[in-house]
Amino acid sequence: MKIGGESFGQENGKGVSLTSYLEIAKQIAEIKKKNDIDLSVVIGGGNIFRGREVGEEHFDKVTADYMGMLSTIINGLGLEEALESLDVPAKLMSSIEMDKVCESFSKKRAVDYLNQGKVVVFAGGTGNPYFTTDTLAALRACEIDCDLILKATNVDGVYDKDPKKYSDAKLYENLTFEEALEKKLNVMDLTAFALCSDNQKPIIVFNIENIKDISKALKGEKFGTLVN
Repeated sequence: MKIGGESFGQENGKGVSLTSYLEIAKQIAEIKKKNDIDLSVVIGGGNIFRGREVGEEHFDKVTADYMGMLSTIINGLGLEEALESLDVPAKLMSSIEMDKVCESFSKKRAVDYLNQGKVVVFAGGTGNPYFTTDTLAALRACEIDCDLILKATNVDGVYDKDPKKYSDAKLYENLTFEEALEKKLNVMDLTAFALCSDNQKPIIVFNIENIKDISKALKGEKFGTLVN
């Protein structure tokens, strides 16, 4: 599951909200309880800092991206702690080495933790500038052979145009990778999307507010937009 940083922010999506960590942790705990699944979570950091927000300022892009990666680790620590407080075993793994803070990513250890029933939280981006947390989600899904990627957003799925600007925007229930490319739909960034397409990893895009209904997706029922 990919969760954007704004979900961990305050009401305006900025800053850090300890309550938000706990609320999302409660939903993850419920998902684990209701469904016999292994679950890993990729964390964004947009509530704290986004590398792409530099804009016109004379600021090094690589430095900005590393600042964004560190933001995801702050959120990862918050979610890990919230899960553990609910007696949900969790393990934070980072793409950036910082052993005093969290464990570095290893495919073998990540799979071992999942087999132990732990929720594995992936942070630190890919460890490289110029890549988004969407790409991290796609990369880890391929590496540990996930069956499904669940991408939480602030809309109900993939639309033909921005539903916040156009009242007649159409929500797609199902799309193929080819259709999404042809229609130039914003499912994930292109690098992440290419990884999912090449490795046949289905994606469900859904509204974070509906996270409690993820069981529907796991049962094959209508939920967000399925891209496969």
